[in-house]
Amino acid sequence: QVIFAGVQPELDKADILVGNLECSITNAGDPQEKTYTFAAPPEAAQALSLAGFDIVSLANNHAMDYGLSGLVDTRKYLDQNGVVSVGVGANFSAAHTPAFLERNGLKLAFLAYVDVSTESSGFDAHSWIASDTQPGLAWADPDQIRADVAAARLQADDVVVFLHSGYELSTQVSTDQIEAAHAAIDAGAALVIGSHSHILQPVELYHGGLIAYSLGNFVFDKYLGVTNATVILKVVLTQAGFQSYTWVPVLIKDGLPTLIDLNTAPVIGTLVAPRNP
Repeated sequence: QVIFAGVQPELDKADILVGNLECSITNAGDPQEKTYTFAAPPEAAQALSLAGFDIVSLANNHAMDYGLSGLVDTRKYLDQNGVVSVGVGANFSAAHTPAFLERNGLKLAFLAYVDVSTESSGFDAHSWIASDTQPGLAWADPDQIRADVAAARLQADDVVVFLHSGYELSTQVSTDQIEAAHAAIDAGAALVIGSHSHILQPVELYHGGLIAYSLGNFVFDKYLGVTNATVILKVVLTQAGFQSYTWVPVLIKDGLPTLIDLNTAPVIGTLVAPRNP
């Protein structure tokens, strides 16, 4: 819980607290042959639970850094601590099955997808895609997103989509990000929450929904300058869908998030200003 002490007053205000978990939680498994492999000890799942996280996306390019056994451990430790995970599964169907949470009479469905480029090391995240016979991740194919969101919309008041995609260390939104996010909203999603760029990217108001293309870093070290400027995104959803959003400025210090006055990092306001397509 100390990890989130600098932002806990804001996290405590959430009816549902969500995030992207970009590592394996495991003491076992073998690191995969890729540029960076991230692992956290089992206590990390408890820290997430104590901070109040309800659900995390595992559809990213680090969830299987320690192989299938690492992914199994991650989901086990999260489950033991009451944190729901989404975007992965024992097969294609499971990876594309939404997780449901209900608060204040509102039922939300959550889906998660990844779409990242091949690494300079040669690692291709396509090798982690869940198939009918292989456990893994849900890939961000726009047609599949449309089908998944439409099906989930029949079972929930609102659908929220996590999208791990785009260019690293760039504020420029990629064509693939836009296509996938627009597909989700057009199919009935109220909110798309993006990650992967390690830097804040624009927020878009699109066809009655909200797309935050990347919320940047949150608990992450070894980054410099503007990559340590981020936000806590606060979104109001109703039975009619997306209603409004605000954000709280955060600065990452020594790898940990801390609440700040906007004057400390005015660039944050520029990066998350709303835009229309």
